[in-house]
Amino acid sequence: MGKYLPKAIVHSDEIDRLLAVEPGWTKKKSGVEKRHYAKSETASDMGAEAVKKALQNADTTLDEIDAIICTSGTMEQPIPCTASLIHKKLAPARPIPAFDINSTCLSFVTGFDLISHAVANGTYKKVVIVASEIASVGLNREQKESYVLFGDAAAACVVETADEETTGILAAKMETYSEGAHLTEIRGGGTKYHPNFHHNEQDFLFDMDGQKVFRMSSKVINPFVDELLQEADLSIKDLKAVVPHQASGMAMRLLQKKLGIPSSQFINVIENYGNTIAASIPLALCDAIESGKIQRGDHVMLLGTSAGLSLGGMIFVY
Repeated sequence: MGKYLPKAIVHSDEIDRLLAVEPGWTKKKSGVEKRHYAKSETASDMGAEAVKKALQNADTTLDEIDAIICTSGTMEQPIPCTASLIHKKLAPARPIPAFDINSTCLSFVTGFDLISHAVANGTYKKVVIVASEIASVGLNREQKESYVLFGDAAAACVVETADEETTGILAAKMETYSEGAHLTEIRGGGTKYHPNFHHNEQDFLFDMDGQKVFRMSSKVINPFVDELLQEADLSIKDLKAVVPHQASGMAMRLLQKKLGIPSSQFINVIENYGNTIAASIPLALCDAIESGKIQRGDHVMLLGTSAGLSLGGMIFVY
């Protein structure tokens, strides 16, 4: 795995002053001490750098990669896909395919699941999956509670067939409850509210009803996780680590309590990065691997929610 963090660091006390709230309000509401904001970097710049680090850590080269898949909830531009722009920055010697998979905050998990089938059946031998997110550009200062949550980051991983059957994906699952489709959205930028007919600036900024999202997901998260564990023939205690979407400090504390996950198993890095959309799960996973919290042979669960409203999870042996 590899990661890239924009050079600009924004601390929560700076956001307190920007939003004219009392000192400590941002940290208390978000659980975030600092986050990175892209200033000069583009999403493809960030993604390319994360890919380079992943290739280096995997002791492989771009010449051995059969596909570049970008799994991001945001896009650098509508056309072409961000994967093509990352492809251009990396400049592979041959025209390997590059395409995007987007299920907002769950994009990495969805991409990991789908592409693993292509690797397992021999379509690709070795691929790189990358999530590169710039959330900071679309935040709405009038929605203070969501404004304070987000940061920018990119994370990538190299996926290939295992030499022996000691690693692999044991279970993967996704459910969508579209009655929550409009609880988290950016309405503008597509064909419905195109920039040519830009009348309401709010339509082009991030909009979320966090309380309703939490209430809806809380009703379905326990049976979802139970079914995922059952498919893998495991229990929570069998997992070395649970890597959740780093939505907010409060959301993760409540998730941990609701599922009964010990702190020693729960990977929480939101304090250092904020919510980095689809990059949040691979970023947390990368940190856990780099710090030795996750090692080869460990059972790991990835788990999160996304706009849609969707739940997604995976259990694998690293």
